[in-house]
Amino acid sequence: MAGRPDVSPIHGRASADFLRQLEGYGLSTIEVHYFLPDHPRLLQLFAFQQYDVAPRFPVLRDFLDYWTREIEGPLHSVRIAHNHLIGPQEWRAVDGIISIH
Repeated sequence: MAGRPDVSPIHGRASADFLRQLEGYGLSTIEVHYFLPDHPRLLQLFAFQQYDVAPRFPVLRDFLDYWTREIEGPLHSVRIAHNHLIGPQEWRAVDGIISIH
């Protein structure tokens, strides 16, 4: 990229999500259960996906800090599912013969 020495040619073409995955981020699916402020006996579910680093989850921790500071609905529980999308591929040996002409 001419005029931008801080950006390598590969960074100019790769998406930001792909670059984060190369840095060790994986896709996290988060379910936040919280009590409704006006109806404290009712639970509400907020679900979303984001890229984060397991097992510390710094992005999620920042979000939950923001939630407790700025949002009136008290947290009940948080569920996390996480998957590294880029990593070694799984393979297994298969017994058999494959005939090719």
